[in-house]
Amino acid sequence: MYAVIRAGGKQYRVAPGDVIRVESLKTGTDGRVEFGDILAVSGGEGQIGKPQADSHVVGQVVEQGRADKILVFHYKRKKQYKKLRGHRQAFTAVRITEIAFDGQKFTAPELPKMEPKPKKVAAPEAAPVKATAEKKAKAKKPAAKKATSKKKK
Repeated sequence: MYAVIRAGGKQYRVAPGDVIRVESLKTGTDGRVEFGDILAVSGGEGQIGKPQADSHVVGQVVEQGRADKILVFHYKRKKQYKKLRGHRQAFTAVRITEIAFDGQKFTAPELPKMEPKPKKVAAPEAAPVKATAEKKAKAKKPAAKKATSKKKK
């Protein structure tokens, strides 16, 4: 079961449980997003149709951020013209939680709650001062010179 939605001027094929990156969306306080522009919905095997007015796709905001930097480089040869600009596109990652049409409702399975792991604090180990000084002294010794023999002709 999937639906084709339009968001941010692009079309996405989504199913319950999918995570998609769309253009930056403004959401409410609960982080719930409803996509109203549904282009197509698939029912069973090989069935696809135009959705009714009561159909909707609902998602939950997972994260908001900016994508990797894209470098835009303009260059004109023989004219000493170079221009470099950077661009980072803002995005919103949305997990599709529900697709509803024709009185049917398809929901994604709930994600298990992740508990934060406690941080391990290692006890500081005091290194003996003499041991580190001896290592430095050994490292500074010059290498032994090789005996060379000169041959006379």
